[in-house]
Amino acid sequence: MAAPSAVTERERKYEIVAGSGVPRLIGVGGVETQDDPVEHVLDASYYDTETFRLARSGITLRRRVGGPDAGWHLKLPVSADERQELQLPLAGDPHKVPGRLRRLVRAYTLGEKLVPIAHLRTDRFAHRLAGPDGRTIAILTDDHVTGEAGGATARLDEWRELELELDPSAEPGLLEEFDRALTDAGASPSPWPSKLRRLIGDRVPAAPRLGKKPSAGDVVLTALHEHYGRLRRADVGVRLDADDAVHQMRVAIRKLRSTLRTFGSVVDKEATASLAGELQWLGRQLSPFRDTEVAEERLGEQLDDLPSELVFGPLRQFLTRHFAREAEEGRTRALAALTGKRYLALVRALDRLLEEPPLTAAGRKSAKAGLRKPLRKVAKKLARAEAASRGLDGEELGTALHDVRKKAKRARYAADAVKPVYGKKLRTWRKNVKAVQVTLGEHQDTVVGREILRQLALSGHGEGQNTFTFGLLYGRDGERAGKLRERFGREWRVLRKGDRPGWLG
Repeated sequence: MAAPSAVTERERKYEIVAGSGVPRLIGVGGVETQDDPVEHVLDASYYDTETFRLARSGITLRRRVGGPDAGWHLKLPVSADERQELQLPLAGDPHKVPGRLRRLVRAYTLGEKLVPIAHLRTDRFAHRLAGPDGRTIAILTDDHVTGEAGGATARLDEWRELELELDPSAEPGLLEEFDRALTDAGASPSPWPSKLRRLIGDRVPAAPRLGKKPSAGDVVLTALHEHYGRLRRADVGVRLDADDAVHQMRVAIRKLRSTLRTFGSVVDKEATASLAGELQWLGRQLSPFRDTEVAEERLGEQLDDLPSELVFGPLRQFLTRHFAREAEEGRTRALAALTGKRYLALVRALDRLLEEPPLTAAGRKSAKAGLRKPLRKVAKKLARAEAASRGLDGEELGTALHDVRKKAKRARYAADAVKPVYGKKLRTWRKNVKAVQVTLGEHQDTVVGREILRQLALSGHGEGQNTFTFGLLYGRDGERAGKLRERFGREWRVLRKGDRPGWLG
């Protein structure tokens, strides 16, 4: 089956009093014409696991007949007003979710079977809103809905709602202008993100939220929930080969692992040790693909900065071939990991961790009492790593500074996790830690970059390529590394003397 087509959907839904007319929006958002309604009868069957795993994450999966976009639709939340919709045409067994869509949501379903959970019939009256040039700005629909949900007890419901959806080419900010006009006309924003959630809303468990006086465990689990959500969203992106998806997945992996390690006194580190190890394994499976992305982008920027007379021979063609091979091998490895049983076991383990967290006695303490010690510990580890780098040079210094960078990243992640409790008190310290991390990240790029340039020079020489340019870039990277070490020294002094809570050490 062909890959799903993707569209960005920006819309808002509104409640409307029974018997009232559809608001006229001429003059709003550049609208010059509001067409008479075109009627469509839409018949949609919605699919989810029996425990509503998709709905809990704001995802809808349906098979819809009728209207101009009949087919299978998978809707993934991007923001409050924006969703990415993936579409497949109607084909095959009408009662079986296409395998392409099942695989895309595997990190959400955890392998559970997708079954019909609801049926909606919508009598839609669509008004096209167009500008002076005749191009569509938005579609305003008057939907008359009949819904039926199955389960232990059947549910029937009927309602009417308005939906304002911007054309993909329209400026997103127009939503606010249309919103004001519709509310002034008597419509009220719908409390439901979708028709499905309106029908089954009370059957879907609410997302956890921090209370006014959270425990240490509450704060750490909230951070883990956030990173887990980020990992699953990136999982879909990797499978779709979306830009930056592998990077986002690696960031989520690092944050999950860092949070488990830093707050092991809150969420029992012995109970999560194997999970942290599996996260490390997953990160390694994604590393080659991401490292290739970074190396190709960085080297391209370096070549752009050189005068053309210093770029000898068909160098860019040579690099294109080299990185294309590397990227294909890395992507194959990443996808093999995501489709394997080991990865499925990992996401299931993450899900169990959040459903039944192994909290310690410290995790049950108040947040302020239970989180200071882990933060103090991570700050001390950063300071010790910096001290260990003094007096070193050459390769040993590069390795030591890379360790400082990793400790700084872990400290910054810890500060982010406890922001609901210590946000203002740690603001300056976090900012200074991030500055150190960024500088040392750039330094590590020069270390890795020089090794890549060395390998490219060897490979290029074997193919008869003039490798002068690689040597030139190698030397420039060495000079830049020295300047970055000087910058790190200045930033470290600022971090050491900067504002922070006294208990942080």
